[in-house]
Amino acid sequence: MIESMLVFGLVNSAVLMLISLGFSLTFGLSGVANFSHGGIYLLAGYLAFFLFRTLGLPYFIAVIITVIVTALLGATIYKLVVIRVRGIALNEVIATFAIGISILELFRWLGFITYEFSLPYMLRGRLTLIETTLDYQRLLIILVAFLLAVFLWVFTHRTRIGLALLGMAQDEYTALSVGIDSDWAATYSFALGGAFAAIAAVMILPLGIININIGYEVLLIALAVTVLGGLESTKGLILGCIILGYAQIFTSTFFAPHWKEAVYLAAILIVLAVKPSGLLGKFKELEERV
Repeated sequence: MIESMLVFGLVNSAVLMLISLGFSLTFGLSGVANFSHGGIYLLAGYLAFFLFRTLGLPYFIAVIITVIVTALLGATIYKLVVIRVRGIALNEVIATFAIGISILELFRWLGFITYEFSLPYMLRGRLTLIETTLDYQRLLIILVAFLLAVFLWVFTHRTRIGLALLGMAQDEYTALSVGIDSDWAATYSFALGGAFAAIAAVMILPLGIININIGYEVLLIALAVTVLGGLESTKGLILGCIILGYAQIFTSTFFAPHWKEAVYLAAILIVLAVKPSGLLGKFKELEERV
């Protein structure tokens, strides 16, 4: 039982990390909390389904197109909407949240509410670890989550573009004084956030079915994880995912599965009450943005 909890706790932590990376990346590089993250995630799932099941494209091609389209969508959201309210935290939240809700409810209006939408596994097969059997898709999720987290850290700390974007998020006026365009930085971060949301969708959604409520749950997960770890901290994000991932497994094992959702809300409330900047976060204005 302990071995099973350790293995599936790791898988759950990787799932939370994939879901949250795009949200954390966008805030960390632009200073804007993108509350349309759940809508973009769901749109990526339906788009991949449409390209693969309806148009008959090879799944790998469908995934690439989905990632590109959602990246462009993220950039478009900033260019058409967010740029007009940039710097007013409450308006940023309202605008992005409204976009996310619009995407989700559009799919509901179009009739995407049945249980017939699903994505295929990228890898089929199972691996047995002593007494625990794990399918290759979940192993792939762990690998991809780790690689994306490493990429995010290397990109923001070891590349010129990443350092410029990080500098913009930390001190916009100083960054502007050395010639960094804040709107370019924010557009780039929204595009990357959209791409990360799509990667998360095509990796995780094959484990179940695609439905509207997933979009709302994804936003709650991303918010809980990044608030817990610190919205601008990659290390904090990883720590937050591990804590929440294993907390969920513990709760569902020793209490009841439906109590897992309460873990997210409890994490948000406790952290905002005790350490508003998150476990490893440093931004003092965090509580004003969420």
